[in-house]
Parts: sequence; structure tokens; C-alpha cells
Amino acid sequence: MGVLYLTYFTILGLIFGSFFNVVGQRVPKNEMLKESRSYCPKCGYKLNWLDLYPVLSYITLKGKCRNCKTSISPLYPIVEATTGFLFAYSFIRFGFSAELIVALLFTSLLVIITVTDLTYMLIPNVILLFFLPLLIIGRIVSPLDPWWDSLAGGATGLVLTAIIIIASRGGMGGGDMKLFGVIGIVLGLPGVLLAFFLSTLYGSLISGVLLLFKKIDRKKPVPFGPYIVLGALTSYFFKAPIIDWYLHLF
Repeated sequence: MGVLYLTYFTILGLIFGSFFNVVGQRVPKNEMLKESRSYCPKCGYKLNWLDLYPVLSYITLKGKCRNCKTSISPLYPIVEATTGFLFAYSFIRFGFSAELIVALLFTSLLVIITVTDLTYMLIPNVILLFFLPLLIIGRIVSPLDPWWDSLAGGATGLVLTAIIIIASRGGMGGGDMKLFGVIGIVLGLPGVLLAFFLSTLYGSLISGVLLLFKKIDRKKPVPFGPYIVLGALTSYFFKAPIIDWYLHLF
């Protein structure tokens, strides 16, 4: 039965991952309600059901549009597969519990933000405002201990990032600040501080490697949202062992 549920959440994640790609691509352009069917951004070809199987369609089409043969961004299958993994792992960690709902909502938000920031270098307010009340309700149903930790985490996420923005004169954006506020509500005070530290660590290490191999330009801005997402996910799922390991160093 466990394998059956695990398969179910994996498939559910793959399907939602495909939808999150659409949301992440369309919402910043205000196209969410203008076109019901997915289409090739190059030639406008409307995808049929054979083109819409998560990950599998990308493989069978060899990463190209069926109509114009333009290469399809690998971001699409990566997002689908990642969402499938995150949904399945959330079930492994929390089973059928109230926290599972929080985990599914939280990972969904972070996946969509990754798409929008990588594609447009934008963290849309409408996405944050959609998930904010749902996550607040989730934290009421599945509260942190103590209960006020969510409030402290949300406030700290906002204030800490605002200080960084002011001190760096725009080194981070307003979208990053608001995202950290939402993350803080889910993770609480210790969790958001850990997420912030890990985000900067991931950003420094990964950006350094990309610069070394000349995949990015030092003079061009780089989206920080994906690093925030990595830090938030690491903190959410592994906060306790990481903090315990750190405390035992001293």
C-alpha cells in the first residue's frame, strides 16, 4: 500500500509540475486566463494530448517542438520531475497529516517561483498573495512549537532581507524580501535564519562555479530566487539535523 501511495504522489507531482510550468510562464505576462491550451512560444502550435505527458513527452519529442522543431527548454521536464520528487518525499516525511498539506503547498509555491525567477527574474506578488493565506491556514492547522514562531519567522524574514536590500543598495529585490516573509511563516524563526544562511551559501558556491566555467557574466544580474528556494527546502526538510549538527560542533 505504501508503494501505491508513493506512486500516486509522484504522478500527482508530475501533473502539477506541468501545470506549474504554465503558471510560471504565463502569470508574469498576464496570460493565465487568455489561452486555455498550452502552445509553443516560438510557432504558436497548440499542444495536443500526446505532447502533454510530463517528462515523457519531452523525451519522445527529443526536446523539440513537434511542429517547428525548435528546442524546448529543459526547464520544463526538470520542473515536472522535481515536483514529482518533492510531492513523493513530502509524503514519505509526513504521511497523511496536516503537515503534508503544508509541505505540498510550500513546495508548490517554491517550484512556481523558481520558474518565474529563472524565466523573467521576477517573483510575482500575485503568486505570493495566492499562497500566503493558504500557508497561514496551514500553519494554524499544523502549528509550529511555540505557536508564535511563525509570526517571528515571517517578521524576521521581511526585516532581515529589508536590511540587506538597504545595506547593499539593491543587492536583493523586493520580491526576495516578500518571499522570505512567506518562508518565515512556514519555517519559523530558526528555520528562516537557516534558510537565509543556506541561500547565500548556495548562491556563492553555485554562482562561483558558473562564473568559473563562464556560464554567467559577472556584470549581468543573476536571479537569486532559485537559491532562496534551495535554502528554504533544505531548511524545511532538514532543519533539525542541521541545527543539531551545528550545535555539537561547539
